[in-house]
Amino acid sequence: MASFHEQQRAFFDSGLSLSFSARMQALQQFDQALRTYEERIVAALYEDFQKSEFESFTTEFSMLYEEIRRAKKNLKKWMRPQRVRTNWINWPASSAILREPLGVNLIIGAWNYPVLLLLQPAVSALAAGNTAVLKPSENAPAVANVLQQMINTSFDPGHLVVVQGDAKATQKLLSHKWDHIFYTGSTQVGKIIYQAAASNLTPVTLELGGKSPAVITPTANIALTAKRLIWGKFLNAGQTCVAPDYVLVHESVSEAFLQACVAELKQSNYALGQRHYCQIINERHFDRLTALMDEEKIFFGGQSDRSQRFIAPTIMVDVTLKDAVMREEIFGPILPVMTYVDVDQALELIKTLEKPLAAYVFSTDPKEYTKVLSELSFGGGAVNDVVMHLSNPHLPFGGVGHSGIGAYHGKHGMDCFSHRKSILYKKNWFEAPLKYPPLGPKKLKWIKRIMK
Repeated sequence: MASFHEQQRAFFDSGLSLSFSARMQALQQFDQALRTYEERIVAALYEDFQKSEFESFTTEFSMLYEEIRRAKKNLKKWMRPQRVRTNWINWPASSAILREPLGVNLIIGAWNYPVLLLLQPAVSALAAGNTAVLKPSENAPAVANVLQQMINTSFDPGHLVVVQGDAKATQKLLSHKWDHIFYTGSTQVGKIIYQAAASNLTPVTLELGGKSPAVITPTANIALTAKRLIWGKFLNAGQTCVAPDYVLVHESVSEAFLQACVAELKQSNYALGQRHYCQIINERHFDRLTALMDEEKIFFGGQSDRSQRFIAPTIMVDVTLKDAVMREEIFGPILPVMTYVDVDQALELIKTLEKPLAAYVFSTDPKEYTKVLSELSFGGGAVNDVVMHLSNPHLPFGGVGHSGIGAYHGKHGMDCFSHRKSILYKKNWFEAPLKYPPLGPKKLKWIKRIMK
């Protein structure tokens, strides 16, 4: 692993990744490699946790292809110096912000979307002129093997390389001095990454998680709310970092909402063996999830099969903050539902937990959803929808507080992997004497007049 780090350092220092043509060539190579290996990756996703071709394309490949396409289209514009105004005290001069690549990056992916969450930041790193070592999750081994073959046969290892391994291998990688570490995963592991980076003052981007709430007000369109929320919650068997983790529904519409959810689940048929519903990633997570379910509070679902790593979409009611299901991020197909009397009560409950990666509010009253959006701190979210804010490349994606540090997607990804260097271009045909000795009250008077 040390050799990969050294190769990348040498490659970056050579300047081979910096030019517009080099970056564009890298993006084109990436695009071609992904298209060549798409079928093999889809097969690997099914092997790891029975993810269907439809869901694989819509949740892994579609946004990845869009990221590559957008980077190629806008690369020249993104690389241009950004002209900014210059204040009077620096006259005559002009000013600009130059973007320079951070350098040698370590990108650690997650198992729940093992393609997208490893390769999307890699696209941004290449567009910004960096090199990167990619560490896929060991919990999706079939995908990791195909991605290693795809990247390592398509790129110079000094430019982009996949390195596999377990937690010990990750610790060894973290022992090196990187210019930037990008990690997607749990808050618990994020703290370990952050501590390791701190020893070298390495900047980090941490895409973590948390308990993302969905608030349903009396003015919500209940049928459509249930349809959208059920889809987003049970997508990827609930193993989505921005999935609604729990619901707070106004007591006046709670029964209607629950019945609408059950109707939607029955119609969607999330049964064992259905191609649109994948497995839990492994037995350890299966056992963790089943331990969170209280049989006495199950309103719908609850069926499970450990041999198939299957947990049916489950709705729990009469849940409190003391329940096990509310003491950690669920990251699975369990939806706790709680009721509230007024929105202030709902907001007070949410604020007792750490800042989430996402938050959602279902309402047709601007005053209602504006209150929720303005009073809650969270990474990003939506009004009258869930999850879909990720699909807009113009919106930065990232957390706040315990849910993460930094953001990416589209141009924000370019910024994530770049340093914004401030430059003042000073002219030589005039130099004001105010800042030079001898200093005195007259000069100070003029400085105050200019600066105040």
